[in-house]
Amino acid sequence: MALPTLPEGLIRLDNLTVPAHCLDGGVGMVTTSLTIAGGEFADDASDATPVDMRGAMAFPGFIDMHTHLDKGHIWPRRSNPDGSFEGALVAVRGDSTARWSAEDVRARMNFSLKSAYAHGTRAIRTHLDSHAPQDAISWGLFPEVRAEWEGRIDLQAACLVACDYALTDAFQTTADLTAGAGGVLGMVTYPSADLQAQLDAFFVAAEARGLDADFHVDETMDPTVNTLRDIAQTVIDRGFERRVTVGHLCSLSVMDETEALHTLDVVARAGLRVVSLPMCNMYLQDRHAARTPRNRGITLVHEMAARGIPVCFASDNTRDPFYAYGDMDMLEVMREATRIGHLDHSVFDWTRAYLGHPAAACGFEAPSLAPCAPADLVICNARSWTELFARPQSDRIVLRNGRPVDRTLPDYAELDHLMEPS
Repeated sequence: MALPTLPEGLIRLDNLTVPAHCLDGGVGMVTTSLTIAGGEFADDASDATPVDMRGAMAFPGFIDMHTHLDKGHIWPRRSNPDGSFEGALVAVRGDSTARWSAEDVRARMNFSLKSAYAHGTRAIRTHLDSHAPQDAISWGLFPEVRAEWEGRIDLQAACLVACDYALTDAFQTTADLTAGAGGVLGMVTYPSADLQAQLDAFFVAAEARGLDADFHVDETMDPTVNTLRDIAQTVIDRGFERRVTVGHLCSLSVMDETEALHTLDVVARAGLRVVSLPMCNMYLQDRHAARTPRNRGITLVHEMAARGIPVCFASDNTRDPFYAYGDMDMLEVMREATRIGHLDHSVFDWTRAYLGHPAAACGFEAPSLAPCAPADLVICNARSWTELFARPQSDRIVLRNGRPVDRTLPDYAELDHLMEPS
């Protein structure tokens, strides 16, 4: 089928298939009618123009809660030499030191945001590499970019530093910059004799400034690595009351089953939110030259959902040394997460992982299709999950405030002037 052209004015979209939890808190997808008036969803009106959507699936604007807008699109000038995690670290470190001026970061951020907007994303959390002196550059720029995109994409940022940085004086400056921009305190954890001191210093800084927390955790296939348990127990022991998100958690997938499940019990008690990044993790994890990967790195999302842990999925990196592909398209994330994580044939309502759960984790406005909510919709040329995931949905309709947006994606040539190899 082809999606119909939507008329202007007061309209009623009939036979539309939408997530029930965005209507009345239900489960699964339901077929309904949605009336749009004045840029908002409205109660039905007798004079609304009916449009038969013939079962088309539609979702409120997506929330992409773990991205790296500051790294995006540097691949042409600084690629990953071997596709490994270590290769990505070295490549990004070299590029940021040499090239990440405010002008460079702004141009690449805007390119990614234009792509996300055209695909139907309405809110994004980005991590910003924040070791000095980059923290002053990126955090000085971020409020400007956020203001420029106000009304199109709600933006939030989390600082990103290594855990040993938490014990330095420079970290206090970074935390102040983060708080001054209304951000989230973030950190990468890895095994260290000083990890508990680092975690305590981190949470002291977050508590003093009233900041939420967002960690990159255990992005490795080493089954002995379990800093997740330390984070969760520290949250419990400190009685930390702000929102805490943990991302990646790859080592859980190869850890002893008993230890992994016990760790998840602690995570559930701590009230942590989880964000899984399956596309990037599959790109980096268990990569060895001339050897087919055996382990794929996706974390234990089914076991988490069974414990009531809110699970989210997000884009992560885009065309940079950590992930050579991607286009800030949450429908692609949904499609690949379903395939990679076997989210089909599941008792859980995974639509929440791209909508309600990330909204709650970040404090964004909850997605809603109820009257008076903004009429933001991503309408797909598909009537079922198999139709949705079989094609890229390049002919989708994106509505913002009830009006179709221009879905023309930015041309990569826009960034050519920044791409001379280092």
